[in-house]
Amino acid sequence: MVQGVGFRPFVYQLATKHNLKGWVCNTSGDVKINVEGERTALGRFLAELETLAPPLAHIESVSATNEPAIGYEYFEIQESISEEGKYQLVSPDIATCPDCLKEILS
Repeated sequence: MVQGVGFRPFVYQLATKHNLKGWVCNTSGDVKINVEGERTALGRFLAELETLAPPLAHIESVSATNEPAIGYEYFEIQESISEEGKYQLVSPDIATCPDCLKEILS
C-alpha cells in the first residue's frame, strides 16, 4: 500500500536527487513511475525506491522495462488516475491529532 503515505513526494525527491526526468502518479491501487536518465542513476533510483521508501509504504512488486527515451525536461507528480473497476486504498490516520484527542477525552 503506497496510497496516502507520502510515496509520490518521496519518489519526486528521489528522482530529482538522481537527476532523473519523468513523472509519478497514482492509479487505482498502483503507482506508476516513468523515469529516464543515466543508467547508473536509474539503478540507484530503483535500489533506493525499495530500501528508502516511507515507513508505511508497502511495495508488493517493482517492474521495470527499457523503453526509448521521451526527452522529459523535469520530474513531476501527475494527477491521480481513476481506473474503472479498481479501487484505491488509502491508509487510515496513523495517529489521532491532539485536537481530536482533546475532543474525545472531554
